[in-house]
Amino acid sequence: MGMAASDSQFHVLAVDDSLIDRKLIERLLKTSSYIVTTVDSGSKALEFLGWHEDDRRNTDETSVSPQNHQEVEVNLVITDYCMPEMTGYDLLKKIKESSSLRNIPVVIMSSENVPSRINRCLEEGAEEFFLKPVRLSDVNKLKPHLMKGKKQEIHESTPPQSPPSQLPTPQSSPPQSQLQQPPQPQEQQQQPSQSSNNKRKGMDEGLSSPDRTRPRYNGLTMVSN
Repeated sequence: MGMAASDSQFHVLAVDDSLIDRKLIERLLKTSSYIVTTVDSGSKALEFLGWHEDDRRNTDETSVSPQNHQEVEVNLVITDYCMPEMTGYDLLKKIKESSSLRNIPVVIMSSENVPSRINRCLEEGAEEFFLKPVRLSDVNKLKPHLMKGKKQEIHESTPPQSPPSQLPTPQSSPPQSQLQQPPQPQEQQQQPSQSSNNKRKGMDEGLSSPDRTRPRYNGLTMVSN
């Protein structure tokens, strides 16, 4: 097992039980400036990734073991299909069933061109299926999948932003012109009209009084002829 560390490069985990094929894929990946870690079995690949089954009680629940957790994260797994104990297809399924590893792109390699095998791997979530011997042109196809996996990881690690709280809008008070004036008492409204009517009535009575039309002869003595 070999591994280099660099923050500016992608880290690829290569899995193959053949030493010759491991050396070949390692050389091609390093030529493309990738960090490379090689293992010879699917179980060692899962151990390196930090996957373990919780006492085999629930195969869908996976966790990361602190003692196996690597400082340099794995950005892509490329694995041979035909391997003893655990095939590349089985390794692919366990990675995609893991909530912590499912975003890691997986590429399958095989020396046998079997369409049903290829389709099954692609349907399970494999990004590519390469026929051996792997060439540099095949390795060049890995970059888009590495970028895609990195974007998904950043997206899921970013906490969702809560929408800004909306403050209640204060209700504007109606203009003073719309405010209703309190009704005035009817007695105050009727009082001026009643007083003017009384004055007018008094003047009319004074003009029509008989005492004002008759001359006064008080104190005079009438002399008859």
